Amino acid sequence: MSKTLRLSEKWFQRGLWLVALVFAGFLIGLGGTLVGDLPQVERSLSVDDFIAQPAASELRDTLKTAERNGRDAQEALEQARLKLKVVQANTRSASETFNNWLATRRATERAEQDPELLERTRALDSLKATERQALAALEAQQQKALDASQSAVRTHDQLNELQRAAQVKWESARRAQELRVFLYRLALTLPLLVAAGWLFAKKRKSTYWPFVWGFIFFALFAFFVELVPYLPSYGGYVRYVVGILVTVLVGRQAIISLNRYLERQRLAEQLPDAQRREELSYDTALARLAKSVCPGCERPVDLKNTAIDFCPHCGIGLHDHCGVCTTRKSAFAKFCHACGAPGDARQAPPKPAAPTVATG
Repeated sequence: MSKTLRLSEKWFQRGLWLVALVFAGFLIGLGGTLVGDLPQVERSLSVDDFIAQPAASELRDTLKTAERNGRDAQEALEQARLKLKVVQANTRSASETFNNWLATRRATERAEQDPELLERTRALDSLKATERQALAALEAQQQKALDASQSAVRTHDQLNELQRAAQVKWESARRAQELRVFLYRLALTLPLLVAAGWLFAKKRKSTYWPFVWGFIFFALFAFFVELVPYLPSYGGYVRYVVGILVTVLVGRQAIISLNRYLERQRLAEQLPDAQRREELSYDTALARLAKSVCPGCERPVDLKNTAIDFCPHCGIGLHDHCGVCTTRKSAFAKFCHACGAPGDARQAPPKPAAPTVATG
C-alpha cells in the first residue's frame, strides 16, 4: 500500500509507526518490571521451613558438640603421638647407652660397678614404664577421637534423614508456589492479550492506531516472552499441555477465519461488477494491483498482458478505456493518466456541424 501513499504521508506513517514502537517499548519495560516483581507477593521458601525444628535443632547442637569434641580429641591425639615419639626416643637412647655400658661391664668384670648396674636397670625400666603410659594415653585419645567421629556421623545421618523428608515437602510447596505465581502472571497478561485482540479487530485502523498497535505489541510480548518462560515444568507436562491448548485455539480460530473469508469472497464474487467495485477502497485496490493480484478475488493475474481487461477468475473489470481520449487505463484509477479526465467520464457527443449558407 505504500506505493499508493503521498511522499509526506509515507513519512508521517513511518513517524507514527515509530511512535507505536516507542509506546510499546515503554509498556514492555513497565510490564517486565511488574511481572518480574510478582514473585515477591509470595514468601521465599527454604528446606528449613519444612524440617522438624525441635529435633533438627537438637541434632544440630549435638552435631556441633560432636564436631567440637572430635577436633579437641584430634588435637589431644596429635599431642599424645608427639609425646610418645619423645618417650620412645628417650627409651631407645637410654637402651643403647645401657647396652654399651653393659658390654663394657662384661669386659672389665669390675664388682664395684654392680650398684650402678642396678641403678641403670631401674632407670631403663622407668623409661619403659613411661613409654607404656604414653602409648596407653595415645590409645585412649584414639578411642575418644573415634567415638567423637562416630557420634558426628550418626548425628549427621539422622539430620540428613530429616532434611530428605523436608526436601520432599519443600519441592511440593515450591511447585505449588510456582503455579500460584504463574497464575498471578497469567491473570495479569491474559486480559492484556484479550484486550489486544479486541483492539486489533475493532480499532487497528482508527485515528489513534499507533497507540493501538503499540498496546498490541506490548500484549504479545508480555504473553509470549514475559509469561511463557515462567510456565511451571512438572516434568514438561504443563508446557506441553499449554502448548497444545494454545495451538488448538489459534488453529481453530485460523480455520474459522479462513472459512469466513472464503465465504465472504464467494458471496462477493456473485455480486454485480459495479457493486463490487464500490465496496473496494481505492487504496486497497491499488495495493492489490501493485502485487499483480485481482482486487476482487486476490488471485494472481498477468496485468502486463494488454489482452486481459477482466479477471479470468471472478470476472471483475481490471482495465477500461477513457471516455474522453479512449486510452486504455486501470478500471480503478480515479483519473485518466493520458488526459487527466475523471475515471468515470464519458466521451462528449460530437458537436453538430455548422449549417452551410448557399450563395447565389
